[in-house]
Amino acid sequence: MKKFLLLILCFMLGILTACSGGESTSTEQAGEGKEETEELKNVSIMLDWYPNAVHSYLYVAQEKGYFKEEGLNVDIQFPANPTDPINLAAAGQITLGISYQPDVIIARANQDVKIKSVGAIVRSPLNRVVFLEDSEIQSPKDLEGKTVGYPGIPLNESLIKSMVKADGGNPDNVEMVDVGFELGSSIVSEKVDAVIGAYINHEVPVLKHEGYETRNLNPTEYSIPSYNELIAVTSDKTWEEEQDSIKAFWRAATKGYEFTAENPEEALNILLSNQDEANFPLVEEVEVQSLDILLPLMESDEGFGSQSKEQWEDTINWMKEAGLIEKDPAVEDIFVNISE
Repeated sequence: MKKFLLLILCFMLGILTACSGGESTSTEQAGEGKEETEELKNVSIMLDWYPNAVHSYLYVAQEKGYFKEEGLNVDIQFPANPTDPINLAAAGQITLGISYQPDVIIARANQDVKIKSVGAIVRSPLNRVVFLEDSEIQSPKDLEGKTVGYPGIPLNESLIKSMVKADGGNPDNVEMVDVGFELGSSIVSEKVDAVIGAYINHEVPVLKHEGYETRNLNPTEYSIPSYNELIAVTSDKTWEEEQDSIKAFWRAATKGYEFTAENPEEALNILLSNQDEANFPLVEEVEVQSLDILLPLMESDEGFGSQSKEQWEDTINWMKEAGLIEKDPAVEDIFVNISE
């Protein structure tokens, strides 16, 4: 009887040990999974605006797992203010921000903000002088005696002055009217004759969707250097400390861009599923046209994101001549060629 009880006791202990061992293995597995998650390095990027076609490559990289393949956990954020991508990147509160080349030059030159570009996203101005198709405007000189609406940004005033002057006109004869961001409605209602600050990948297709055909003038055809419309920026300190993570991010983003270029329809579907419907609902027809415009302007023989010293110098020189900056920022401090 004692032997029988002893056998029963051993059997019960065996079961308890097995159960205990099972729980331990499960915990270890959970711990291993947690460790794998923790191995992903956090990278945050703030968009220049709410999600739209120009950001498709980022959402593709997220959806397709390209960031995770590079060991990254990427947080895509939206700005509360237009200056947030530069300011928060400079403060180290985000890893990267998407901003505009002229704005970065102004921040570095006039305010000594320690920020730099790590990659060019859109390699040519999207900003255009836009007017209705039946307008008599044919070139910048025709803006003399006309009213031009703009969103109160000094860069746009400088663009008009340089373009009109390059075309043989007198920029003093152009009346500039601050219309805020009511650019499309201002030309449709004939409040102004033309607008600048309107983008060929947004306002132009939006107006077309609403039944209004337009024409536009490209600043680069009238003495303006082909500056990068959108770039990815980071602080000097973040670049020094997180260079490997930023390079890994760019490798994944490049895969996202390449997929988008080869599969624009699928890329747009991914974008549309990530839109901010409450604040900036997207119209599929508009985004299709937008991406069609954007993709050629994002392409580079030197690789997605590549930048050149000459292009930066040309843009800086024009901005200084236009009175937008007080001094030349050191070119070697303001950008890195991450695609090399």
